[in-house]
Amino acid sequence: MAQMLQSEEVLFATESDVDDYNDQLPEIATEKYLIFSSDGLMYGIKAEQVKDIITDYTITYLPRVPDYVRGVINLRGQIIPVVDIRLRLGKPEQNNFCGIVVDVDGSMVGILVDMVEQMVDVPLDSILPVPTSTTQAMVSGMCTLHDGNTMLELDCGLLLHD
Repeated sequence: MAQMLQSEEVLFATESDVDDYNDQLPEIATEKYLIFSSDGLMYGIKAEQVKDIITDYTITYLPRVPDYVRGVINLRGQIIPVVDIRLRLGKPEQNNFCGIVVDVDGSMVGILVDMVEQMVDVPLDSILPVPTSTTQAMVSGMCTLHDGNTMLELDCGLLLHD
């Protein structure tokens, strides 16, 4: 009988009862990430670093720069270096690109990626350090997304540094 009363109490809970219950739940700290794919892997960049997504642009070639720097673009009067993330990670080049412009310590950098996927909220406590035995260049953490895919957190500060 007591079990039946508890079920009836849940069935007839008022909106304020539900609000009280929700207020008691711990708040989970999250951060927005822009997810993109490159060479079959999913990478994430903190949304606060993303300044623009571009698809129609002309890259001006620059001599005597590393091969992963494809050149520069003029984005609304600002000259921005463009890095091919595939080449930067030692992967083969691909011709279909989407560009993401990010702010790296006050400097804008364009990143050529295979495809921009989505913006997601990632619980901060779910981002784990990369295992030392499998350390990936330019990856500062990793986590499992809601859809089961693994996101590698890209450390944008290392894009232009060897």
